[in-house]
Amino acid sequence: MSERILDFLRRRDADGPCVVVDLDIVRDNYETFAKALPDTSVYYAVKANPDPAILNLLESLGSSFDCASVGEIEMVLATGADAARISYGNTIKKERDIARAYQLGVRLFAVDCVEEVEKIARVAAGSKVFCRVLCDGVGAEWPLSRKFGCDPAMAPDVLEFAHQNGLTAHGVSFHVGSQQANLGAWDLALAMAAGVFQEMALRGIELKMVNMGGGFPTRYLKDVPGVPSYGEAIFGSLTKHFGNRLPSTIIEPGRGMVGNAGLIEAEVVLISKKSAEDEVRWVYLDIGKFHGLAETMDEAIRYPIRTPRDGDVTAPCVLAGPTCDSVDVMYEKTPYELPVSLSIGDKVLIEACGAYTTTYSSVGFNGFAPLASFVI
Repeated sequence: MSERILDFLRRRDADGPCVVVDLDIVRDNYETFAKALPDTSVYYAVKANPDPAILNLLESLGSSFDCASVGEIEMVLATGADAARISYGNTIKKERDIARAYQLGVRLFAVDCVEEVEKIARVAAGSKVFCRVLCDGVGAEWPLSRKFGCDPAMAPDVLEFAHQNGLTAHGVSFHVGSQQANLGAWDLALAMAAGVFQEMALRGIELKMVNMGGGFPTRYLKDVPGVPSYGEAIFGSLTKHFGNRLPSTIIEPGRGMVGNAGLIEAEVVLISKKSAEDEVRWVYLDIGKFHGLAETMDEAIRYPIRTPRDGDVTAPCVLAGPTCDSVDVMYEKTPYELPVSLSIGDKVLIEACGAYTTTYSSVGFNGFAPLASFVI
């Protein structure tokens, strides 16, 4: 809990929910990642929170950037960062967007199939490409789907095709799943990456880089290992699978970089029951799935919530948002314990909201304004 954020909220007199991000915490997080894996390049996953103040800070600290679109690339370039510090990490790109990124100076692109390679070869000649391979995501609270990546056995064919079409077959990438609490998750992925390196060497092509993705967690309700523990485990796996010929490496922290730096202030709009016999109250906030809390989908992310009545007797509640949409319910399968004394009009603080909140907030669903955002 940042005292700087609490002081800001005490002085704020505007109405409506807001998220506040403390740049001092972002700075500390970056320095922790850089220290834990000193020989690995940090590429901040811009999609987690693209606020210009965050991007400017990270650029000044020497961070590189993982971008999912031309829009994100342009935001990064606006900080003064060189295009050489940008990876176009989305495996699903329009050809004209690849051409625009190339025009802007980007030379590092993700692929997971020959069809994507063909697009890059046509409009971004000579660029470096890395092939994303599938991971099972075991141990992650938000495992990633099969939407991105290919079977590791297919990756050498994709990379060899890139080499044959004038591109540089640069390396391999993977993502072990968001909010990954299993320190060993990177071991299996690095074993797969080493296998691709070995197969490519047999084909006469030397790969140079492993992009180890994100997945570094933020603490919500459960304790998670610290970044130094991840650094130690990852370095151990690198030496185990690559020996003395370590590749250049990249990590792409997003949630781990900004998640714990943000706090949402919201207001209790209504507390009610569905029947006289119902023992579970419904607590409605002025923020919900459509205005920043999309990651409560399937109750995957359970945010810590503080109230002005903490310490009083608690009881389970269904927690829901304010919109006229039946899916706007955050926690119902596993009700949330909140004080019985909680009242309409009380302000609540939702912790660890620096990542994937503003970027998931709708433009104006039901006429509600997008989530207000402040970076201090």
